[in-house]
Amino acid sequence: MIVVNLDVMLAKRKMKLKELSEHVGVTITNLSILKTGKAKGIRFNTLAAICEALDCQPGDILEYQKSEEL
Repeated sequence: MIVVNLDVMLAKRKMKLKELSEHVGVTITNLSILKTGKAKGIRFNTLAAICEALDCQPGDILEYQKSEEL
């Protein structure tokens, strides 16, 4: 399972979603979908723009966690 840590990076950088939206050129709605983990995918150029705005690496935003088998 892929976990999105966008909210963690925003908090570390003391940046609001609206500010990131303005830097990246992606709507707040689409960033919110990504932040909540409901997105089905992300374009590399969008990921690169987010990383540039937050001064981080893709691995700081996206994390793989093994899903627990029941």
